[in-house]
Amino acid sequence: MRIETITSPQNPKIKTLLELQEKSKARRREGLFVVEGLRELMHCISAGYQVHTIFACPEILQESILMEIDTAVSDKGYRCNYFYISRNIYEKVAYRGSTEGVIAELVCKSHRLEDLCLPENPLVVVLESVEKPGNLGAILRSADAAGVDAVIVCDPLTDMYNPNLIRSSIGGIFTVRTAATSSEEAIKWLKDKKIKIYTAQLQDSEWYYDTDMSKGTAIVMGTEATGLTDVWRNAADAHIKIPMLGKLDSLNVSVSAAILMYEAVRQRKCES
Repeated sequence: MRIETITSPQNPKIKTLLELQEKSKARRREGLFVVEGLRELMHCISAGYQVHTIFACPEILQESILMEIDTAVSDKGYRCNYFYISRNIYEKVAYRGSTEGVIAELVCKSHRLEDLCLPENPLVVVLESVEKPGNLGAILRSADAAGVDAVIVCDPLTDMYNPNLIRSSIGGIFTVRTAATSSEEAIKWLKDKKIKIYTAQLQDSEWYYDTDMSKGTAIVMGTEATGLTDVWRNAADAHIKIPMLGKLDSLNVSVSAAILMYEAVRQRKCES
């Protein structure tokens, strides 16, 4: 493992790192994204993401930990570039001060729908036009916890490697199978696989706990502002809703998604 040292925040590699963090256009152009922190980086490596460059702050990160990272990268058959950076540079590029002194650039994956490999009777979460990366990240975190087989993001308004998404998912974007596609393609794909489509909406709906989610199920969520479009409402096998017993008429989309995911988990545990 050969490690070079960067001493200036004006170094071109640091400028590129910052651009990748801040601009989706740069991530698309370079085919790279940024991960900050040891936990998220190790999730990436375990999920088969190719590490391009690692920046480590020796004042924070122990050398033995960097050796563990290098071993994990090598075990996947990859080689990457290593740079030491000073604490002041690390503080400039890091969003959080408690991320163990490591930040990395990794190669993006395609997230194609046709690449999803699902088990029998899968549980899938579909998100239409999700706008806030924090909400998408929170849903991915819940999807990991509930053992969801895939998350499909339709007509996305944020890219899959937005740093806020990665942070809020706590690595869930790397542990959950994900795909990005159009609503029309997702509907055809689900119907071809005979996966029931259940749309979360208040109108013309039945209680979520009265809906059979023990077989192949796709739980479809829309945006908090406008809900689902008619494309999904018309394609649905059933419309489901969560009781709202207070004075407000909606929950945060990530909370609603978690409730519905765990109802599917409950039903499937009862079936087994």
